[in-house]
Amino acid sequence: MAITSLDGLRFARMVQAGAQHLSANAAMVDALNVFPVPDGDTGTNMNLSMTSGAKETEQTKQAHFGKTAEALSKGLLMGARGNSGVILSQLFRGFSKAIAGKQEVNAFELAAAFEAGVQTAYKAVMKPVEGTILTVAKDAARKAVEKAHKETNVIAVVEALVEEGQASLNRTPDLLPVLKEVGVVDSGGQGLLLVYEGFLAELKGEALPAPLSTRQDLADLVSAEHHKSVQSFMSTEDIEFGYCTEFMVKFDPDKLSKHPFSEEDFRNELSQFGDSLLVISDDEIAKVHIHAEHPGDVLSCGQKYGSLINMKIENMREQHSAITGGAAEAPKPAEKARYGIVSVAMGAGVAELFKSIGATFVIEGGQTMNPSTEDIVKAIHDSHADHVIVLPNNKNIIMAAEQAAEVSEASVSVVPTKTVPQGLAALIAFNPDGDEQSNKRAMTNAAGHVKTGQITHAVRDTSIDGIEIKKDDFMGLAEGKIVVTNDNKMTAVTELLDTLLDDESEIVTIIFGQDASEAEVEQVVSYIEENFPGVEAEVHNGQQPLYPFIFSIE
Repeated sequence: MAITSLDGLRFARMVQAGAQHLSANAAMVDALNVFPVPDGDTGTNMNLSMTSGAKETEQTKQAHFGKTAEALSKGLLMGARGNSGVILSQLFRGFSKAIAGKQEVNAFELAAAFEAGVQTAYKAVMKPVEGTILTVAKDAARKAVEKAHKETNVIAVVEALVEEGQASLNRTPDLLPVLKEVGVVDSGGQGLLLVYEGFLAELKGEALPAPLSTRQDLADLVSAEHHKSVQSFMSTEDIEFGYCTEFMVKFDPDKLSKHPFSEEDFRNELSQFGDSLLVISDDEIAKVHIHAEHPGDVLSCGQKYGSLINMKIENMREQHSAITGGAAEAPKPAEKARYGIVSVAMGAGVAELFKSIGATFVIEGGQTMNPSTEDIVKAIHDSHADHVIVLPNNKNIIMAAEQAAEVSEASVSVVPTKTVPQGLAALIAFNPDGDEQSNKRAMTNAAGHVKTGQITHAVRDTSIDGIEIKKDDFMGLAEGKIVVTNDNKMTAVTELLDTLLDDESEIVTIIFGQDASEAEVEQVVSYIEENFPGVEAEVHNGQQPLYPFIFSIE
C-alpha cells in the first residue's frame, strides 16, 4: 500500500493514535525518568501535553493539513508541562509553521516539516543536551528526509522516522553517561518515539504496538531503575537551582507598549536565574520552564509583558530527598502517625511558617496556582497518617480538597479555611490528643475568629461595590472583599489597617511578600505602633508572590 499525500483529516487520526499510544505507556515512560533531577514525571507530562494537542486537533478537525497542524501546535502549547512537554510542543510548532497554508502534504514536505520542528526545538532550549528527546527527534527527522529524497510513499518515510528514532533512542546511553550508569534509555526520547509509532500504525491501518511493559528489551532496561536510580548518584546539596518553575505570560498590549516582547531577548534575560530553560511563545502567550533558585525573580520578569497564568513551582530538593530516601537505606516509619496535616501555601516563607507550627506536608499553591485534586490526594498519601486534616487556605481550593477527601483511601477531614491567616489560626488550635470531630470543630472555630487583610494590585479597570478601580492600582481586601483602592501601595496599606483594626484587636501578624521592601515593612510596623498602641505587631517574611502584604488580626 502506498500513500503519496496526506490531508488534515488523516493527520488528525494520526495524532489521535499517537496520543493514545503515549497515554497507554505513560507510566512506563515515567519509570525511565532519571535525568537530570527529579523534575516531574516525563511520561505524565508528555501525555498531558499530547492529550491537550490531540483534543484541540479533534475539535478543529478539517481537511486542510496546515490548519489541522496549527490546531495541534496550539493545543500542545497551552497544555505543555515539564521540559519534555515543552520540547514536544516546540517540535510540532516548527512542524506546523513549515507546512502552514498547505491543503495536503507529500512525503518530502512531511519529512521536511519534521526537520523544521527539530530546528525550532533546538532554538527554544538555552543549552541543548545530546542524548535526550532532541537527539532522537533530530536523528529520526534526518533519516526521514533522506528517505523522502528517494521515496514518494508517505508510509515508507514515516517507517524510516520510526526505525531511526528507535536506533537513536538505543544510542542515548552512549551520549549521556548517567543513562548508561543507571541502565535506561532517555525517557523523553521514548515518549516521542511512542507518538511516532502511533502515527505509523494509523497510516498502515494496524493496531497500536504492544505496551512497553510487554516488550522484554524495554522491560529489562526499566527493571534496572527499580534498584538503582540516578538520584542515588547525587546529593540533594548538588542541586544548584532548587525550584522547577513553570508559568505562562498572557500578553497585555499596554505592557507590551512599554516593554516590547522578543522571545530571544526574554530567553537571554531569564538565563541569569537558572538552568533547564525553555521559552516558547505565539502572538498571545509565552510559556516558560526553568529551574531557578528564586522563582519570584523569574515571575517578576515575566510580569513586565502581561499577566501570569498556569503557574507551577515544585521544590526539587524535597523531591530528590523523598526519592533517595525511598530508594536508599533510609527507613520508612513502621507505623502510621495518628494525625497528618496537609496545608496549601504560596511562598517559601509561608510554607515554613506552616511547617514550624505542625504541618506535616505543604503543597505549593494558592491564588492563580491552585493545586489539583490529584496533588492533594498525593499529599494525603505522603503524610503517612491514620487521619489527615487538610487546610486549603483559599476558597478556590476547598472543593478540590473535599473531592480529594472523598477519593482518598485515608480518613480525611477538610477544615474549609479560605485564607493563610485562617489556616494558621486553625493549625494553632489543633490538639494532637483530641479526636477527629473535636479537632475539626475547634480548628474551624479558630479560623472563623481571625480577620484577614490582603494587599494586591488590580489587573484591569473595573467597578465593584461602588468602588472604582484602575488597572495597576493597589487594592486592600478585608475578608476577601475589596474595601480600599489607591495608586500608592502604602496608602492602601494604612487605609486597610484602619478598616481592620479596632478596640478589640490585640495582635496583628504581618506576612510580607516578594514585592514588599524592608523599609515598607518598617513603615507598616511604625504606623501600627503610633496609631494602635494597644496592638502587638508580629512580622514574618512569607516570600509570597502577588500579595506584598497579608495581615492576620486577632
